[in-house]
Amino acid sequence: MSDLTRSQPSSNQLATKAQAWSALFSEPMSDLVKRYTSSVFFDKRLWQADIAGSLAHAEMLAAQAIIGPEDYAAIQKGMAQITQEIEAGQFDWQLDLEDVHLNIEARLTALVGDAGKRLHTGRSRNDQVATDVRLWLRGEIDVTVELLRALQLALVEVAENNVEVILPGFTHLQVAQPVSFAHHLLAYVEMFERDAQRMLDLRKRVNVLPLGSAALAGTTYPLDRERVATTLGMEGVCQNSLDGVSDRDFAIEFSAAASLVMVHISRLSEELIVWMSQNFGFIKIADRFTTGSSIMPQKKNPDVPELARGKTGRVVGHLMGLITLMKGQPLAYNKDNQEDKEPLFDTVDTLKDTLRIFAEMVGGQVNPHTGCKEGGITVNAQAMRAAAQKGYATATDLADYLVKKGLPFRDAHETVAHAVKLAAQKGVDLSELSLAELQAFNPNVADDVFAVLSLEGSLNARNTLGGTAPAQVRAQLARHRARLG
Repeated sequence: MSDLTRSQPSSNQLATKAQAWSALFSEPMSDLVKRYTSSVFFDKRLWQADIAGSLAHAEMLAAQAIIGPEDYAAIQKGMAQITQEIEAGQFDWQLDLEDVHLNIEARLTALVGDAGKRLHTGRSRNDQVATDVRLWLRGEIDVTVELLRALQLALVEVAENNVEVILPGFTHLQVAQPVSFAHHLLAYVEMFERDAQRMLDLRKRVNVLPLGSAALAGTTYPLDRERVATTLGMEGVCQNSLDGVSDRDFAIEFSAAASLVMVHISRLSEELIVWMSQNFGFIKIADRFTTGSSIMPQKKNPDVPELARGKTGRVVGHLMGLITLMKGQPLAYNKDNQEDKEPLFDTVDTLKDTLRIFAEMVGGQVNPHTGCKEGGITVNAQAMRAAAQKGYATATDLADYLVKKGLPFRDAHETVAHAVKLAAQKGVDLSELSLAELQAFNPNVADDVFAVLSLEGSLNARNTLGGTAPAQVRAQLARHRARLG
């Protein structure tokens, strides 16, 4: 038994005393209300943030001579033991103590006595919980940004190996123009990079300190809030105490950014699902990311992208829930805000799990025995090329060719439509029409038209910044490599 625990009341003995309002009431809270209002069994994940915030607060109280140095030393020692107990799975989380804050405070008081009771000087659970959620969410944002980077790198690696692979580009899910498969993948890299930038931008608004706002109006103690913010690595303090304890717009903003990430994941999921279907056969996904059928032995189902597509609705639903939670609240803190945590926690968990699994599903993983990448997406370049040849994907190239021969674009568009109609009637591609047949539509057509009508010719012709020409795609890959490392 630690010296800290000798001659001190237990957490159980302190449980009924921990309710600061208990002396005012004539009867105890009913067990039903305890269960209904308790948050400890989901908000206990905030324990590290709660201890970090408490230690920074205690350090400031000691520096301001609001508590003595011996109390600060006792608080530090007590919090160290609590940390050990929680990490070892030996901490007794109690429903009667309602939440993570009272559980830790009660245990601290059991360990160090009056010093633990002095810790709450100059703060309320209102500003304490707002601080805890911000500290916790800041760390989760950092993890999310790294996971977005890992997914971008996985996409870049696949793209680097498929610059010359030709994919039919679609609009309205109809074959439109040929594109490099790498170019297509890099579109998602751009999306996920914007997602990462949104996360970094909102981090600045998350990383602001409410502590010191107390219940709603500030405090009479001479707190140094800037000192606490600096200790915690925060970028400033909330400038209005009412706002500091009551608003959860930072959680809503994170949920909005997370919803956009999941929307991008969902779009990619839809394409993976379509591409690996038998009707397309563009790619294969490693078996460990698929499942079979209980009745149809030939089936290989893309469960991971399907489930990610479904989980997108879950995350967007949490965003709607948080907005609705906030919309009717008057200033300042209300118990409604206890309901912010479960949707926020689930959003974070869902987002991180999805990003982790997609990075591995796209890029594969390193075999620890061979040191080689295994799994990931396998590309069927022949199937992609055959599909690109089916939909007259170079029709626009023929129109552009005629424009360069002097025909107005609208006239060229009409001319090519007739050429496509003839090719469709004959069951051939535009490039398979004879020179004489093409010249019947316009006498300026020459032998050089067949280079224009090839899939490679179409790609190479789009050699402008942001285009699908292999030279441009390689330049973009170099940019992403330099950026991502």
